[in-house]
Amino acid sequence: MAKPNDQSQKKTPSSEGQGTLFDKFLNGIEKAGNKLPDPAMLFFLLLVIVWVLSAFLSPFDFDAVHPRTGDELVINNLLTGENLASFLANMVNTFVLFAPLGIVLVAMLGVGVAEHSGWIDAGLKKLLGFTPKSLLTPMLILIAIVSHTAADAGYVLVIPLGGVIFYAAGRHPLAGIAAAFAGVSGGFSANFIPSAIDPLLMSFTLEAARILDPTIELNPLNNIYFTGLSSILIVSVGWFITDKIVEPRLEGIEVDGDEDEMPQLETVSGRESRAFWLGFGAMILGIIGLFLWAWPEGSALRDPTWDNPEVSSLFSFNAPLMQAIVPLIFILLLIPGVVYGYASGKYNSSKDMIDNMTKSMQSMGYYVVMAFFCALFIDAFGKSNIGLMVALKGANVLEALALPGSVTIVGIIFLSMIVNLLVGSASAKWALIAPIFVPMLMQLGISPDLTQAAYRVGDSVSNIITPLLPYFPLVVVFCQRYVKKTGIGTLISMMIPYSIIFSITWTIFLLIYWWIGIPLSFEANYVYPAP
Repeated sequence: MAKPNDQSQKKTPSSEGQGTLFDKFLNGIEKAGNKLPDPAMLFFLLLVIVWVLSAFLSPFDFDAVHPRTGDELVINNLLTGENLASFLANMVNTFVLFAPLGIVLVAMLGVGVAEHSGWIDAGLKKLLGFTPKSLLTPMLILIAIVSHTAADAGYVLVIPLGGVIFYAAGRHPLAGIAAAFAGVSGGFSANFIPSAIDPLLMSFTLEAARILDPTIELNPLNNIYFTGLSSILIVSVGWFITDKIVEPRLEGIEVDGDEDEMPQLETVSGRESRAFWLGFGAMILGIIGLFLWAWPEGSALRDPTWDNPEVSSLFSFNAPLMQAIVPLIFILLLIPGVVYGYASGKYNSSKDMIDNMTKSMQSMGYYVVMAFFCALFIDAFGKSNIGLMVALKGANVLEALALPGSVTIVGIIFLSMIVNLLVGSASAKWALIAPIFVPMLMQLGISPDLTQAAYRVGDSVSNIITPLLPYFPLVVVFCQRYVKKTGIGTLISMMIPYSIIFSITWTIFLLIYWWIGIPLSFEANYVYPAP
């Protein structure tokens, strides 16, 4: 196997500069983040805080009017006997009816089959295998972006493959890992293929928006146009950063890993290749079948009550097609996974498919625990009226400042970046801050769809520089396979150019996108209430 071409200048990552102000800042971030409770416990503590605050604030008159009913807005004391009894009586329903829970679990059943059968792994290897060397970087970043469809599979599949592919091509393997990491995590919200994260984040946005407007509806793919076009931006900018900034800085770093222990670019066998194409063909047939079902004017997948001629009734809030996005993700990933499993010999019986689903659910155990406390917190936050009161008062302050809407959106992006340094989970962060910022910006006339788009930008760009990202230590291990002394500081220094440039260019992109008036998605709006 070929090694990187330029190994004349040999050095290894070291502790040089660890005493600088910037390094001390990063150490402070890491220490502060490590002191935070686990996200599940954090939501429990927030639930207790909401209870205590509701009891403390309920006697006060805040001179606020409910924006929907026109009645005086008061803080409800959740520690009264009646409210505590209601909390216990409704606890199960609050958890079971928590929208993000079902979305994630159903989607992950299909993802589990596609991933653990080997179909996703085979597809990634085939895509990268025929790519010309000159297009290796953009193809790798593109594959990293597409991997979002399979939830977190990109972290364990695409990132190590990035190092293997670059090393085999005679380029520095750490540059390949950095490019893949940038696409998987730094461009987390850039994807032109719908995935489970889209309806998941929308469900938190919807829950938050209903604090102010209980009748509001949002499309499950309310940012898909924006995230689709963002993928072009991330691939282009990531290509430039990798080839012009990151890889030149790595030229003098020696690849000193044990060659026998380095990951190899295993080829896809003939049988696996045939199995992949059979699975891919089955998925395409499924998509064609869905299209033929949805296309006729009287299709059962259309909204029969829809009367807007400018937008297809397939994409209305109440269209069965939009309501079925998560089941469709499940089915369209299940089909190729099953076909591949049997055709490749990985499956001998239906039990193998069920085992893959079970393995996927085993990895979701922690999420279920976190969702339990998150559901209770969001429900209490809404019932107490604390969130609505904060949103109204915050909106009044912002209105008095008379800041342009673009400045407010930039502020949301920056805040999301900062919070992301301390709380790794995208859904956990959004569950935490959406109940405050979505209704607050609605009061200023900014739609939940636009607020969510701003959050998704901020949430993505700082993923790659926080050691608190759950997969960050894993990426360090991938790097150590090639350069033994790689540490957290090495990885952060590689990824900072991506984080800084992504944050600037993506923010500008969103503002220009908004200024031009390109739709965020079908039935998504920039203003509230919708025109």
